[in-house]
Amino acid sequence: MEYLTYPASARASVAGGHPQTVAAAWTILQAGGNAFDAAIAAGFAAVMAEPALASLGGGGFLLARTQQGWAALFDFFVDTPGRGLHAGRLEPHFLPVTVQFPGCDQVFNVGLGSVAVPGVVRGYLHIHQRLGHLPLSEVLAPAIRLARDGVTINAKQGYFLALLTPIMTLSESGRALFQPNGRYLGEGDSYCNPELAAFLEALPADGDRAFYEGDLARRMVQQMQDGGGLLTAADLATYRVIEREPLPVDYRGYRLLTNPPPSFGGSLLALSLRLLEAQPAAELGFGSPAHLALLAAVMQETDRRRAEGYLSPTDLGQPGLTESMARVRTASGGTTQISVCDAEGNAASMTISNGEGSGCFAPGTGIMLNNMMGEDDLHPEGFHVSPPGMRVASMMAPSLLLSSGQLRLALGSGGSKRIRTALLQLISNTVDFAMNPQAAVAAPRLHWDGERLQVEPGFDEPALTALAERWPLNRWPAPDVYFGGVHVAAADGDGAGDPRRGGAHSGTEG
Repeated sequence: MEYLTYPASARASVAGGHPQTVAAAWTILQAGGNAFDAAIAAGFAAVMAEPALASLGGGGFLLARTQQGWAALFDFFVDTPGRGLHAGRLEPHFLPVTVQFPGCDQVFNVGLGSVAVPGVVRGYLHIHQRLGHLPLSEVLAPAIRLARDGVTINAKQGYFLALLTPIMTLSESGRALFQPNGRYLGEGDSYCNPELAAFLEALPADGDRAFYEGDLARRMVQQMQDGGGLLTAADLATYRVIEREPLPVDYRGYRLLTNPPPSFGGSLLALSLRLLEAQPAAELGFGSPAHLALLAAVMQETDRRRAEGYLSPTDLGQPGLTESMARVRTASGGTTQISVCDAEGNAASMTISNGEGSGCFAPGTGIMLNNMMGEDDLHPEGFHVSPPGMRVASMMAPSLLLSSGQLRLALGSGGSKRIRTALLQLISNTVDFAMNPQAAVAAPRLHWDGERLQVEPGFDEPALTALAERWPLNRWPAPDVYFGGVHVAAADGDGAGDPRRGGAHSGTEG
């Protein structure tokens, strides 16, 4: 196959959560790889560059669109564990840990009982085999170099690591990586992971067999049996990547392709956009009292409908949708994202998550396993209610925005429950207020948490005063990771990395 190189005039764009993540993708594009090679290279690199947000022990989704217009959602999110276990053993063994954000506290459940069946390793290799151009060894090279030579922790990653200190240091493996010589890593320190480098170096020859069926799989299962975890050999051996049709959402003449069911992030985003579309947002003026009230009402109504069991406009039906629109009219008076558009016209939007991490590692690999079974927002009906082998639904919503059938943006966000509200505001900023990616990402955000509106600084005081007459407000002193991390790559070479999560962007405009 002939590989393409990208001249300085070519239009390509990469956005991600760290300069080294973006650099890995850009290196692959310059070497002749396509958007999918670049996204996978960035995903592997993010494990080193963004260790508090990314891991090969988690799960994720990649929304792909080729230059020919073919699109697919690659679902490599986690499965519920416990295949082959007696029903009496399917009890979660959690260790609750409180993470103290500047504006509020949130409890997360960690430990071996919180580990769901990981999908990232199989997902990355599956996507590379299906859509990539370059040899896997070349795609892995940036991540291997980072794992061997180390990454200097920047201010944002230092902040994230500080938030998750109890999780990152829960096990001996975690302490060896993040608390070497008895001192916890922080800004300016070098983070190395030689065991991860060795694991990655073996992947081109071994593929994912060792992780899912070989000696490493057996050691992981033994660790689970010894420590009260639910992950079994059958769970690992039967894990599969699922290719799905993307969910299309029309909004004011644009079309959004996003994550379809069984995950609910895309469906809830679709419902939010449908409710927002019923109001003339652009006429209200960005940041006006009416505009903020409209956003708050849409977020509150979407939460109300989710609590009632409705996840999309289709679920509600027209009568229910009309009722919701009427309520909006009355009232309105962790994770990381990689977005790539290449010069050939391909686009990849990939959101990956390890939750907050379980604090437990796959033996001898430097890979922290996820805590998805302990995430309350992923299990609204209760923990371990679903039988083993079910794909866990997710809030993640990697998306592509099209105009007149042409790709405009690849976008997505981290942020747990804040993903859909962050994307809602980014899309509205772009479509309703004609903001470029940098302005759309930088604009202040708000989020309805079920009890009060969490509000970033940057909105006018009169608008906030009016908002406070209807909803309780919690005003944050500075923009924060709490409000998501929307990384945007544009087909014209423009783009933006979200500064809330230390994001970076690199692009060339034609």
